[in-house]
This record gives sequence, C-alpha cells and structure tokens, in this order.
Amino acid sequence: MEVELRMESDGAWGTTAAEEEAGWKTPRRDECRIPAVPAACPPPPPRKRPAELGKKKAAPPKGGYFNPPDIESLFRLAPPQAA
Repeated sequence: MEVELRMESDGAWGTTAAEEEAGWKTPRRDECRIPAVPAACPPPPPRKRPAELGKKKAAPPKGGYFNPPDIESLFRLAPPQAA
C-alpha cells in the first residue's frame, strides 16, 4: 500500500486523516493474542544442602604434627623501641 505525501497549504508534508485510518490495524483474532499469564508464580528452586553435613572431621595424623626444635627462632620478639 502506497501513501502519497501531499504538501499542505502551510508548506508541511503529511498525510490526510482518511489515509491514516486506512493503514495498518492491530489484529483482533484469538490466535494473534498474547496468551494469558498464569495467576500463580512457579515454586522457588530447592535449597542446596550444606557441604559439611555428610563429611566427618579429619583426625590428626598418627605420627603427630611436625614440630621442629628451632621454630621459635622465626618468631623472636623484637626489643621494644623507645617512643
């Protein structure tokens, strides 16, 4: 469908009201309608189980932890400084 643009008396281009009404229309058939949204929302997803429920706490090593004799030398306290 072609619509002619006509110059009006004031110099503006436009279409007449009859031509605009003869143009496109919104379809009214049932198959063209957007389906209705259900009233209820879907249920929330199930919560994730915490990971530590099925695990047991690890036992300390059988031979004990490694304890070197000179470890205290790494953590010597610095002498207090005068302010």
